[in-house]
Amino acid sequence: MNTENPDYVIVDGKKVAVEELLRDNRRLSDENSRLRQSFSDYKRKADKAMLRHKQERSLKPYQAELIKLQNYLEHEQLKMVVLFEGRDAAGKGGTIRRVTRYMNEKHYRVVALGKPTEEQKTQWYFQRYVTQLPTGGELVLFDRSWYNRAVVEPIFGFCTEEQYHHFMDGVTSFEKDLVNGNTILVKLYFSVTKDEQANRFERRQTDHLRQWKLSEIDMQAQERWYDFTLMKYRMLKGTHTPWAPWTIIRSNDKYLARLNAMLAILNSVPYEGRNPELDYVPHPEVVVSGAREIELMERELIRAGMFTH
Repeated sequence: MNTENPDYVIVDGKKVAVEELLRDNRRLSDENSRLRQSFSDYKRKADKAMLRHKQERSLKPYQAELIKLQNYLEHEQLKMVVLFEGRDAAGKGGTIRRVTRYMNEKHYRVVALGKPTEEQKTQWYFQRYVTQLPTGGELVLFDRSWYNRAVVEPIFGFCTEEQYHHFMDGVTSFEKDLVNGNTILVKLYFSVTKDEQANRFERRQTDHLRQWKLSEIDMQAQERWYDFTLMKYRMLKGTHTPWAPWTIIRSNDKYLARLNAMLAILNSVPYEGRNPELDYVPHPEVVVSGAREIELMERELIRAGMFTH
């Protein structure tokens, strides 16, 4: 290689401009950087997919237990209701899908009621929920329930203050009647932090497969975070009872939330044939009793005047 002329060099007997060589080197360097980034992105996605696969597989033994629970309900002709409540994007729907994935479709229903009709608005508030309650041997999972009136409706003006207070005065008696009527009632509240909710909303906005999940109310959930928190506190304070207690599921980690929600359901029924090799103890940082959550919220309110969940 001849380097006598600083503007050109001889490469394999050919005169090549130094600028051209430098440009080629930069191009190759940029291409190598892109390849390294692409490989890194691919590996990250592959690792994430593998982790999800392992997590989904680890749920299967507990999903098998849920089938045993379902068989027990059918054999004993027991009725069971599970309420899934919580903030928007807290993971209720995904958990319900995992809970019911392998169940016998003949003996469970998922109920997600829309807006009440004009006729339903004139009825006793609980009436449209009562018509969805299980018969003997059946499990009903409510994806949001009569507790709409305790949180969403008063925040957005869908009910009057009188209607709200009437509900809060009557719901504990309504639930006591359910339990006294041999209905197993499990109340789960999925609790997600404000930052994680914002991240999930952002994914819904950019993912075409998730955009259908966004609603007008969802779009206001962040700016009305404090309102939702205050109504959550009032709901827990007024409706956490010995016969119908609340179980809080910390749901920032979707996998742990799903697993521990399954444990909460399994531990609520003394079904037969439980697999002794499985661990049925809830994660103490994921599952919180309603009473403990009320304590934590009151402490935060007193200390800082704000809530984190």
